[in-house]
Amino acid sequence: MPPAPGTDPKSHGLWAMTAPPPPETTPLAGDARGDARVDVAVVGAGYTGLAAALRLAGAGARVRVLEAAGIGSGGAGRNVGLVNAGLWVMPDDIVATLGAEKGEGLLSLLGGAPAEVFALVARHAIPCEATPNGTLHCAVGRAGRAEIEARAAQWQARGAPVHLLDADAARTMIGGGRYRGALLDDRAGTIQPLAYARGLARAAMGAGTVLHTASPVRAVEEGAGGWVLCTDGGRLAADWIIVATDAYSFGPWERLAREQVPLPYFNFATPPIPEALRGRILPGRQGIWDTQQVLTSLRYDAAGRLVFGSIGALGGLAGVHDSYARRALARLFPELPPAPFEAGWFGTIGMTDDALPRFRRLARNVVSISGYNGRGIGPGTVFGRLLADLVLGRIRPEEVPLPERDVTVPRWRAAQAAFYAAGSAAAHLVGERAPA
Repeated sequence: MPPAPGTDPKSHGLWAMTAPPPPETTPLAGDARGDARVDVAVVGAGYTGLAAALRLAGAGARVRVLEAAGIGSGGAGRNVGLVNAGLWVMPDDIVATLGAEKGEGLLSLLGGAPAEVFALVARHAIPCEATPNGTLHCAVGRAGRAEIEARAAQWQARGAPVHLLDADAARTMIGGGRYRGALLDDRAGTIQPLAYARGLARAAMGAGTVLHTASPVRAVEEGAGGWVLCTDGGRLAADWIIVATDAYSFGPWERLAREQVPLPYFNFATPPIPEALRGRILPGRQGIWDTQQVLTSLRYDAAGRLVFGSIGALGGLAGVHDSYARRALARLFPELPPAPFEAGWFGTIGMTDDALPRFRRLARNVVSISGYNGRGIGPGTVFGRLLADLVLGRIRPEEVPLPERDVTVPRWRAAQAAFYAAGSAAAHLVGERAPA
């Protein structure tokens, strides 16, 4: 079970330090009779669960959210905060895998996901440092240049506002580096991810949702009248269940996590950089990420801190990743004054075998979408809305732009996870990953 925000300095780091406080919540208590019966129980208070609860409550449904730890305790409170459009998978490859109808439907849905995120932020006045200034996907070497050229052509063919930059233009927008170019995506941007999750929770509760933290679901029982969800402190009866626990799933839906290979990802935050340098380093305040397999991401927070991220866990390897992050930043921006990082934290990205999300009807009136592969903010938000519409009867299961597939646990899951962790540590131990 993930720790509640603030209980572990390596879990939520800068985001717990700077986010507004969460709304007041209590654990579930009591039995499944009377008031402890709802139309929909949502399990998990991340982006998917909270967006679903907000949509359901707005439509008049009785909704309760059961969260094992705290709001945004999983990936929603730990990620770097890039609000990207689409997925890692190339647009044409998505269509080749899913077919034209579902593939193009998924691209349309996720291409518009950042706009939906920023619209929710504006509508509910969520204080989450929303900066819809775009992102830069930076090309490392000739292979990286070929990748962003292909990605640009495929999105442009679908009318997306993406722009291919040459090396000089990329260097100007970034303020450093030796990338072969970059893909500027005007749809995207950055947010304070834990603040966004807490803001969604506050909005959902304002619409009538009851949210219970410290309420891990240990068991689920099916009866004639629906479902009963059992936590440490109480029981909740519901007609429908939305499972929104993704890579942090355990208990009755543990297999949703076990079908994904866990990939650790860390972030470090610098002190606020001098004001004079902010006009030269990422002057447009775009977030950036590169094409390397062991990638780097970088963005500002509202106070002018640079948040640097890459693959790897902290713990005993914190020194390796800390040193690598310092070398990489110094190589990108030699003018940065040396200073200790203010915070370091990490979480888990769940990777599916084809890097595509999974839609599941787990049982009668039990639905789930999981497997975001490091793209949780936009997809989590729009998929939460989609699951709510499915429960409300506004769409049919076949209208979800993902096929239904059985849950399968990868045979070599543990070995793959160990390979990712060791490989990232080795790359960071010996390399500066200077763009070429």
